[in-house]
Amino acid sequence: MLKEKDYYKNKSLFITATNTDVGKTYASEKFLRYFAKQGLRVGYFKPCETGVIDLPLDGNKMLKITKELNPDFTAHINDVVPYQFKLPAAPYVSKGNTYIDIEVLKEKKEYLQSLCDVLIIEGAGGLMVPLEKNLFIIDLIKEFQTQAILITPSKLGSINDTLLSIEALKNRNIDYEFYINLYEDKDSFEEVSLPFLEEYFDKLNYLHNI
Repeated sequence: MLKEKDYYKNKSLFITATNTDVGKTYASEKFLRYFAKQGLRVGYFKPCETGVIDLPLDGNKMLKITKELNPDFTAHINDVVPYQFKLPAAPYVSKGNTYIDIEVLKEKKEYLQSLCDVLIIEGAGGLMVPLEKNLFIIDLIKEFQTQAILITPSKLGSINDTLLSIEALKNRNIDYEFYINLYEDKDSFEEVSLPFLEEYFDKLNYLHNI
């Protein structure tokens, strides 16, 4: 589990993953509830959400949970999810002619942090999902100067996905921890992937244990 210095360092954690549909929103809720139980006022930020018709489904759900846990978090959904796009695709594709401004995102982050003790930031897709031609999710983590929480899957292929994502984080000198989300191929995980992971890493963290 995270040490105190990890979430107080910059008052925020960035929840990312090896790919889409790995459990970032589920992980965000787990961390929100964990920190709330520690007596901390929690906050939530999702810089960009695609597949939005009326309201951003993930962002709106998480905002409601956050306000239940922290009544001081009075932010509007458009502050919590400043960039919302209809097409369910990478933000670079979904945004059309809209420019995703990193300075706007930094300002939103600072505002949301003023309403909480620890801000949970949820990315979109995996680390190399593009927002602009030369701006990727991993760049947001670096620009936000926050620690990454990498969510990795339990399915076949998770070893490769996990190691590649960790290499990318190390190459950017980003502090990180990774948590395995046991949700797919659970019955075969212990036989297929766990032997190597236990040998390669000193310790394994599981999302369901938070």
